[in-house]
Amino acid sequence: MKKYILILLSCILFLGGGMIGNHYLKKEKIELSYPSFLEAVEQKQVEEVVLEDNKNTFQAILKENPDLSYTVPNPHTENFTEFLLIHGIIVSYGQNNVINTIVKIVFVGAIIGAVVWYIRRGNTASNLIKNSNKKEKAESAITLSEVAGNAEAKSMVQDVIEFIKHPEKYSAIGARMPRGLLFYGPPGTGKTLMAKAIAGEAKVPFYAMSGSDFVQMYVGVGASRVRSLFQKAKKNEKAVIFIDEIDAIGKKRARSVSASNDERDQTLNALLTEMSGFHDNSGIIVIGATNRLDTLDEALLRPGRFDRQIEIGLPDIHARKHILSLYAGKKPLSDDVSLEELARQTVCFSGAMLENLINEAAIIAANDKKSVIHRDHIDKAFYTVIAGAPKMDRSYITERDRKITAYHEAGHALVTSLLLPEHYISKVTIIPSVRGAGGFNLSIPKDTMFQSRTQLLAGIQVLLAGRVSEELIFGSDEITTGASNDIQKASSFIVDYINKFGMDPDMGLFNIEVLEEGHDNMLIDRCRTLMNELYEDTKKLLKSNLEALENITAELLAKESLSGEDIARILKPQPFIS
Repeated sequence: MKKYILILLSCILFLGGGMIGNHYLKKEKIELSYPSFLEAVEQKQVEEVVLEDNKNTFQAILKENPDLSYTVPNPHTENFTEFLLIHGIIVSYGQNNVINTIVKIVFVGAIIGAVVWYIRRGNTASNLIKNSNKKEKAESAITLSEVAGNAEAKSMVQDVIEFIKHPEKYSAIGARMPRGLLFYGPPGTGKTLMAKAIAGEAKVPFYAMSGSDFVQMYVGVGASRVRSLFQKAKKNEKAVIFIDEIDAIGKKRARSVSASNDERDQTLNALLTEMSGFHDNSGIIVIGATNRLDTLDEALLRPGRFDRQIEIGLPDIHARKHILSLYAGKKPLSDDVSLEELARQTVCFSGAMLENLINEAAIIAANDKKSVIHRDHIDKAFYTVIAGAPKMDRSYITERDRKITAYHEAGHALVTSLLLPEHYISKVTIIPSVRGAGGFNLSIPKDTMFQSRTQLLAGIQVLLAGRVSEELIFGSDEITTGASNDIQKASSFIVDYINKFGMDPDMGLFNIEVLEEGHDNMLIDRCRTLMNELYEDTKKLLKSNLEALENITAELLAKESLSGEDIARILKPQPFIS
C-alpha cells in the first residue's frame, strides 16, 4: 500500500514541476476597476485574460504593456467567457504567477509529508481529513452578532447555548437540557443562519441535512439515514444537528391505513426515537426549521422532542436597517443612498430579499460602468425584485392596451389613496415587466402587528379597483383578463377574512379548516356575495372621483411611471369619499 502511495506522490510532484515550467514569467500586478476593463475591451486593448476558479478576481494583460498584469473584479456572469472570445481576447485558466504556483506546490509537499508521517505512525489518511474538516468548521463559525433582527429569538436561544457549553451548571439544580428547537417562519428570514450561530457560539460541530435528503423510494432507507446522522453526532460529546425543511418527513401521519406512507412514517418514527433516546444534558441538541408549522405531526411537537418553538419572523424597520448595513458594508454606496429610507420602503422584505436587493443594485451599477452604487441603481433593483425587470421592446403594445393598463393602475392608486392613506405609494407604472405584468402599483404599508377589519376590506377593494376602472371607462363587455391576479388575491383575502379571522358577522367565528373532509357551500356563497358587495362599493367610490381617475390616467399615459408624490399632487384638493 505504501508503495502505491509513494508512486502517487511522485506523480504529483512531477506534475507540479511541469506546472512551474509551463507558467508565465512573473508580472507586476496593478488593480483595475471593472468599468475601466470594459472600456479597454471596447477599445481592443486587452490581449489576454487569465481566469481562476473560485476567485473573485481575474488577471488581464493589455497589448500596450504585456509585462504588466492587471487584477480586475470578476463579475461571475454566465456569458463572460463568451463575451471575451467574441472580442478576440485570449482566455486561459489557472494562476499567472510563478511565486503563487511555487507556494502551492510547497503547500502540497507539506501535506504529502504530513500524510507520510501519519502513515508511519499507523494512522490513516481519513483521520487527517477528519481533523482538518473539524478545524475548518471552527474557523468559519457564525456567531449571533452576525444575525440581524429577531431579538426575541436570539434571547430564547441564549440559555440553550449555555446548556451546551456548561450542562453541569443546570444539572446541579435538576434542569433538563431542551432536546430540540423548532424554528418556523417565512422563507428567507434566517432560520438556517440562526442554527449555525448557535453552533458557532457554543463552538461545537454542526451537522446539517434537509428533510428531503431522508425521503426515499425504498422503505427503511430514510430511517437508516436518520440513525446514521445521529450516530455521527453522538461521537462528539456536544453537537448541533440541524434538519432544514423538516416538514418533508414530519408531516402529520394519516389516520387511515390506505393513505399512509410507510417510508415517511418509518423515517419520522426513527427521528422520534432518536430524539427521545438522548440522555439528559448530553450536550447534543436538534434544531428543525419549517415554513409550515401547521402541517407537523403532534408527536414531533410534544415536550421532550422539540421543546421550544421559536418564530423567526420578517424583520422590522430597525432589523432591516441592520441587515442592509451588513450587506451594503462591503459595497461602495453613493452619498445619495439612505439605508434608513430604504429600510422604511422594504416592509415585508425578508433578509434574503434584502440581500438580493443590494446585490441586484450592485449588478446594475456594474452594468452602467459605475464604481459606486447610486440611488437610481437601488430604485431599479427594488422594482426588479418586486415586479421583475421592465421589457425593453414595447413596440407590440397598442395605444388601446396602454389606455386600459393606465386606467387599471390608476384605479388601484386612487382607491389606495382614498381608503388606505397610511400606505405609501412608491410607484405606479404602465411599463410591462418580464414576469408578464402589464404594469403594477406598488404601495408600502406601515409596520404593524395587526390589521383591522376596515383595513382588510379596504385592501380587497384596492385589488378590485383595477377591474372596476376598466368597466367604468370601457363598459362591462370590454373588461379584460388583466385583473386575474387581483381577483385571485382578493378571493384569498376574503376567505381569510371570513374563515380564518372570523370577522364576518353573518358567518361567525367557526373555522371549517378543522373539518377532515369536504367544504362548506355556505362559506363559498358568502364569499361570492361579499366580493360582489365590495365590488359595487368600489364602483360607487370611483364614480364619485371620476375626475381624479382621469387626471391620474392622463399623467400615466404621458410619463408611464408616477411616484407617490406625483399622485398626491394630482389629488389636491382632497378628493371626495362617499
